[in-house]
Amino acid sequence: MTAQRWIAETLFDELGFRMTFAVERVLYELATEHQHLVLFENKLFGKVLMLDGATQVTTRDEFIYHEMMTHVPILAHGRAREVLIVGGGDCGIAEEVLKHKAIERLTQVEIDASVVEFSKEHFPEFTGPVLGDPRFDLVIDDGMNFVERTERRFDVVIVDSTDPQGPGAVLFTYEFYAACRRCMGAGGIMVTQNGVPFFQPDELISSVGHFRKLFADAGCYVAAIPTYVGGHMAMGWAADDPASRALPVAILAERYAAAGKFPTRYWTPEVHRAAFALPRFIAEIVEKARAG
Repeated sequence: MTAQRWIAETLFDELGFRMTFAVERVLYELATEHQHLVLFENKLFGKVLMLDGATQVTTRDEFIYHEMMTHVPILAHGRAREVLIVGGGDCGIAEEVLKHKAIERLTQVEIDASVVEFSKEHFPEFTGPVLGDPRFDLVIDDGMNFVERTERRFDVVIVDSTDPQGPGAVLFTYEFYAACRRCMGAGGIMVTQNGVPFFQPDELISSVGHFRKLFADAGCYVAAIPTYVGGHMAMGWAADDPASRALPVAILAERYAAAGKFPTRYWTPEVHRAAFALPRFIAEIVEKARAG
């Protein structure tokens, strides 16, 4: 009998903590001197993609992350027509963006074309609706290079990055956020992936500290995503208008109806509003960043 294989999330090894997944079947695995990527099936979480010991996406709970990274900024903005995604090669966020009828163009900048090709094969549930949509514009480029040089202006910028290490580290710098600010229109909103504050407070402190120098409103909102262990996950928030984070539920419901009232599994107008009500320890992290 073949022994059961387990694959560990090693992202928090320095903290003395691991979570492991039982592998039902390996769908793809690539190990080089630079990285280890593995896609496997797990009984509970479905398809699980891990990169260098960090969970990237699972088909069981991806909807939470993708819905909250997308619908919160677009519906908070209220007039978004042009959206930029930096990263997000699996197209999970792109799929959610294109559910909004008013979006005229979605530009996605992915540094590695092979990520999109990989996703076309292994995550067709994400890529299928996106790649056939005429509003979708895929740009293969370094995200920093694109936001520094583009002449386009975006209403909403969504930074779907990996953790701040390797090629993804630049996406957490002041220079990158400033370049994003440069290519945003009036009233723009940017959201970012900012990790789990219980385990990664410095990541949130750094990003919000940069936001406050560039935007009128800087902070975060939260969602509970099972595979991103450690409690709440933080989505960084940077906006021109501080009022956009505190919209009444009734207005959010009206905007959702106007957007097409597409099905959601996590986002609701009530959850949207409540996501900005931070647990005290996270609020203290944000305040520390603002005071820095």
